Amino acid sequence: MDPYGLRRVISPPGVLPQRADRLDPDLPLGDDELSVDAEALNIDSASFRQIAETVGRDPARVAEEVLRIVRERGKMHNPVTGSGGMLIGRVREVGPRHPAADDLAVGDRIATLVSLTLTPLRIDELRGVHPDVERIDVRGTAILFATGLWARLPGDLPDELSLAALDVCGAPALVARHARPGARVLVIGAGKSGALVCAQAKESLAGSGEVVAADLSEPALAGLRAIGVVDRTLSLDATRGVDALHRVESAGGLFDLVVNCANVPNTELSSVLLVRDGGTVIYFSMATSFTAAALGAEGVGKDATLIIGNGYVPGHADLALGLLRRNPRLRAHFEARFVR
Repeated sequence: MDPYGLRRVISPPGVLPQRADRLDPDLPLGDDELSVDAEALNIDSASFRQIAETVGRDPARVAEEVLRIVRERGKMHNPVTGSGGMLIGRVREVGPRHPAADDLAVGDRIATLVSLTLTPLRIDELRGVHPDVERIDVRGTAILFATGLWARLPGDLPDELSLAALDVCGAPALVARHARPGARVLVIGAGKSGALVCAQAKESLAGSGEVVAADLSEPALAGLRAIGVVDRTLSLDATRGVDALHRVESAGGLFDLVVNCANVPNTELSSVLLVRDGGTVIYFSMATSFTAAALGAEGVGKDATLIIGNGYVPGHADLALGLLRRNPRLRAHFEARFVR
């Protein structure tokens, strides 16, 4: 048994697949592995943004850079951001000793709930690029280890809608753990994860407290106001910590819980500055530097609990899809902005 996929690590030897420089996606399927005919990659927002800024915003050049990374590393692991994304596809083969051997059948449609940074992947064909939703359609093969999380795609929601929600499903699930009635919650970033986090925070607060979204994009903030998942919004640049602090101090004061869903670096200190002493900051951005967050909190003398969201909370897939099912306006927002 090889539950962590060590046999597929080419270099350096002895590390887990996520830390590896290169994986082998072409080995024969192990008894405890699962292969997937990959159909679409949902590239992590921080990674997609970095690639687009580096190679240019031409969709074909972005796709070629993703293909280059996958060919070079045997996985979609952006060497700059350290992040990847997730994918959807059909089950190709299930090893007899894989935990899902009695649950999954060939042809079942699933989404992977582990990062592409540790998922052996081969791309045989690029079929389409959708930069506005950070998705690349492909024909290829991916491997899940025995420990690799997955979710069956639901029959009542379109695949693209499920993909958009499942890509960030750990964020609202983690907020469900920490948002309490009466709390004041600030969500930095008004994209996919930000929208789901705001919706979950609204439910968790049960009509008390306050949910505030902050972003530089007024259209993105207007979208969240229109679907009723926030009490108010703040236009601010989270890369400018002192300016953000002054903006918040003049608009209601510090927050009990700050959730960072930004897709740009250098927002760590703003998150620390905008939470009250004794409060909690959840970093769900793959652009987060742990060093910047920890030393930043120390440097400004802020006594706050800092949480690095790892993307996995038991039941996170069902929770995120449930938010879409219960909230027609949230679903319509996702369909309009994140589905193509």
